[in-house]
Amino acid sequence: MVAQPEPMVTGDAVVLDVQIAQLPVRALSALIDLTVIFIGYVIGVALWAATLSDLDSAFSAAVLIIFTVLAVVGYPIVFEVTTRGRSLGKMAMGLRVVSDDGGPERFRQALFRALSGFVELWMFTGGPAVICSLLSARGKRIGDIFAGTMVISERAPRLSPPPPMPPQLAWWASSLQLSGLGAAQAERARQFLSRAAQLQPRFRDEMAHRITADVVAQISPPPPPGTPPQLVLAAVLAERHRRELIRLRPAAPPPTQWPSGHAPYSPAPTYAPPSTYAPPPAYAPPPAASPPTGSGFAPPD
Repeated sequence: MVAQPEPMVTGDAVVLDVQIAQLPVRALSALIDLTVIFIGYVIGVALWAATLSDLDSAFSAAVLIIFTVLAVVGYPIVFEVTTRGRSLGKMAMGLRVVSDDGGPERFRQALFRALSGFVELWMFTGGPAVICSLLSARGKRIGDIFAGTMVISERAPRLSPPPPMPPQLAWWASSLQLSGLGAAQAERARQFLSRAAQLQPRFRDEMAHRITADVVAQISPPPPPGTPPQLVLAAVLAERHRRELIRLRPAAPPPTQWPSGHAPYSPAPTYAPPSTYAPPPAYAPPPAASPPTGSGFAPPD
């Protein structure tokens, strides 16, 4: 049974604004990449064959092996790392490789995908990749499963942006516990808010109360009494989106903690030019001693 594509959801149950790449588009992208690799490999083999008479047989065989590895494995690694998840075929089809949490692809992930691609795409002519992509809800091939990546489409229709935060509910939304709110419930609320203006007033109010009651049952604390349902949904979705942006933003390194009694190293004062020094004070002789008063021995003059 072929799995249906599903939206990309992070560990915090937040639906990201991306679309999973479909298998036909991925297959065409892979075909473009394989064609580029094959053409480059044929050119390299022709150059290698032209130098057979000038090189030792063992060295020539080693050069051919190294060039084969660079063409088959090095091509996807270099392109996906330098272009943040895009090869020539993916550029042409508007695809990109990302991590499961929506972040950019790392070098380790590109390496796993390239090594697995050698087995999936070259040794078995893409059979395991097609079967695994059909069975995966996110269209993953074996390399994506091991690397923790997925391929998304950058040309697919985008989801509607999250609603703005109602200013009067910002204080309440900042204290919400959203871990119990499922992705399906949040997506239902988002779709309702995006189409609320097109619905009849009576039907819109009924849906608003029903969806809001479902959402409020999964969060805490409850909204202030008398708050309109649509404002409650807008505040919840806006707060979820804000927290997701904070989670995906790289954290700043913590400040250095110095042990008690130890001050951080301070560099020696810089040398000041001689012109900045104040001239030494003029020499003043010590004051003359006053002659003793009263009786007593006085030295002769």
